[in-house]
Amino acid sequence: MGKSLLRCLLLPCVRLSFSLRRCALPNRTLIIAGACVLYLLVLVSQLGRSRQLRHEMTEREKYRHTRGLYNLDITASEDFKTGASFALPTRSNVVYITLRTKRAKPAHIRGTIRPKLRRKARRNQDEARAHFSRSKLGPLERDAGQTKRHFASNASRGETGDVIHKSLEVIRASLPDAQADSPVSSIRIYSQKAPPWLSARDVEAMRFLADAKVLRVKEVPRADSPSLLVFEGERSVSKTDLKRVRPWTSACGGQCGVISSPVDATEVFAFHLDRVLGLNRTLPAVSRRFNFLHDGQPCPVGSWDASLVPEGLAAGRSTVRLTWAEYQLSLKQRCWHNNIRPKSDSGCSPVHHLEWSKLALFDFLLQIHKRLDPSCCGFRPRRDDVCVQLGRKAECGDQNHMQLPTIIHKGHDPRHLVFTDNQGFFDRNEDNLDFRLLEGIKELPERAVLVLKNRRLREKLLQSLFLDQTYWESQGGRRGVDKLIDVVERRAKVLLTYIAAHGIKSTAMNE
Repeated sequence: MGKSLLRCLLLPCVRLSFSLRRCALPNRTLIIAGACVLYLLVLVSQLGRSRQLRHEMTEREKYRHTRGLYNLDITASEDFKTGASFALPTRSNVVYITLRTKRAKPAHIRGTIRPKLRRKARRNQDEARAHFSRSKLGPLERDAGQTKRHFASNASRGETGDVIHKSLEVIRASLPDAQADSPVSSIRIYSQKAPPWLSARDVEAMRFLADAKVLRVKEVPRADSPSLLVFEGERSVSKTDLKRVRPWTSACGGQCGVISSPVDATEVFAFHLDRVLGLNRTLPAVSRRFNFLHDGQPCPVGSWDASLVPEGLAAGRSTVRLTWAEYQLSLKQRCWHNNIRPKSDSGCSPVHHLEWSKLALFDFLLQIHKRLDPSCCGFRPRRDDVCVQLGRKAECGDQNHMQLPTIIHKGHDPRHLVFTDNQGFFDRNEDNLDFRLLEGIKELPERAVLVLKNRRLREKLLQSLFLDQTYWESQGGRRGVDKLIDVVERRAKVLLTYIAAHGIKSTAMNE
């Protein structure tokens, strides 16, 4: 069968070649030239068709790009009418973020921290942050050519009881930090709307922190924590806003940013995670480079909120004083739930009951233990952890009297918490997670749990973190950010298993 088929196919070719041999040389040449011309015509037609298809695909991609990064079919006129968060595009080109269906190789959990940063983090981080601003004030003074100014005279005149020990007046023309003059913002928004989980105020704060011209940098001492390195940026402030600001904050006037150490880069990730989950309890934070600080390495910069210290810096931030036993009692009492005022002898704290659920969920995903587990009682700490170096691990024997030191709220709003100092840990394995953070929690925010269950966490975090170009590039681009999200996704799976095993309810928390 095969031989007969081959013979049938080859027989016409043999007859054609025999006929060509018998033809005269001019006729043979003419036939061969005609065949070549016919072949070239077919080839040219195929190339033209493929070029036309490619042009049509390009036009389709351009049309898709004009719809925006987030595919929101909402016009600009509707945004202005409804007052939704509106942001003009800051880039002309569009880079789409797509999700891979399956990772070729799972990311190693120990590879989520860059080696250089990790060697620095092995030191006492609290001590490093305490001396961060002091160690950088010297180079800053040399670069700016300015001298230190003391504001102790303000306290002696009775303007305020808070003394700002050090301040540096920085002339804008002499600052080497020239990225603010660039017409392209480091906050890249390609569509007419930012992601829906970021408000217009969030976008405005991010752009100010990332692009504002630095006018002055100063060190602000705090009574309860290491001093802060604060910069003042150029932005107009209305007279009504200035009247609301206390004298000791008039130097900022609501237009300052707090510069942290480069080892605290998780502050930026924590801000975007908070917004994606719908908690809205962290202050806006971006990553920014200062040529006069830390050799130009990207530093996390957070918003300055004067309402966290309403009684002055000397008095410290508005902190809820609670022990572990009082915290557990507050969870059982469901304090301030449904706006019901608790009895005076109930032992309730001023914090709303649902705030603890948001805090527990947020801290578990990032494994932040300093708020609810400052002594590292719920996991196996390393030798270089702060709780071990300060000897707090010994306090786990008397857990009921253990103080929760960093529960922060705004001075005018004691019912709601503010998540500050969000230094998370991405290099902690799933077999060493701190489940003490979830102890006593009977309900969790429905919106956040829904994001975890629908597996939309990666998609939303990629879209959100992509806005901050400096942070995105400092983490190694898409590959580095994917490794961080891998860690949080694995913890989310563990959390969902814990929710199902303990019968924790999902409650709408719009407080």
